Amino acid sequence: MSNISANLKYLRKKKGHTQQQFADAMGIKRSLIGAYEEDRAEPKYDLLKKIAEYFDLTIDEFINETVNDNWKPKPKSQGSNLRILSISVDKDDNENIEMVPVKASAGYLNGFSDPQYIKELPKFQLPLPFLRQGTFRAFEIMGDSMLPIQPGSIILAEYLDNWNDVKVGETYIIISKNEGVVYKRAGNKFKENKELKLISDNKVYDPYTVSAEDILEIWKAKAFISSTLPDPTPEPTIETLTNMMSQMQKSISQLNKN
Repeated sequence: MSNISANLKYLRKKKGHTQQQFADAMGIKRSLIGAYEEDRAEPKYDLLKKIAEYFDLTIDEFINETVNDNWKPKPKSQGSNLRILSISVDKDDNENIEMVPVKASAGYLNGFSDPQYIKELPKFQLPLPFLRQGTFRAFEIMGDSMLPIQPGSIILAEYLDNWNDVKVGETYIIISKNEGVVYKRAGNKFKENKELKLISDNKVYDPYTVSAEDILEIWKAKAFISSTLPDPTPEPTIETLTNMMSQMQKSISQLNKN
């Protein structure tokens, strides 16, 4: 966080605030502002977030960018580096898989970037090879829009840092301001300042779009856990066998023509 001290001093002066005036605006002691600007201390997360918002910056920009007269902010909807991802780790410093139940979905929209909120989510580990690299989270889904995956299933998903890696036809957990937590299939590639088309596997539901600026997080689905076991494949009927034979005859006829 080496840029915090210089950025804070620059931004405070640009606002025309004294250390005392800025301290009053933040609700803290003036001596703390001096300590932050002299790099003798660093703000806690809640204060860091408050300071960044006060200057209309993301936390990522405030921490990692060198903000000066030549600095230009990146578009807010840029596909990568949108923010810092909050995670939790076990006693051996291994990343946990945090679980976001349906009942916690609304709270997740407000707490997804808060380390304390993430720390309080249910968490677990799975000894699976594909989980050894990357950051994973588990989301409980509701509704029947993605049948045959049943309501109540748990989607194991990997954090997608660069949204330009979204691939058409693959499934994702999309976190957005208006739609909340949804599990859908991507209908187009992500483009800055554009919309992302979301498609349900259950064709009863129409596709819809979400704007890039509305999206908070994208997680690529990797596996799912369900307590509902699939029903056996039904025995073929005379009707289905007749349809299969008809399709075969059409295919053979088409091959003969070619």
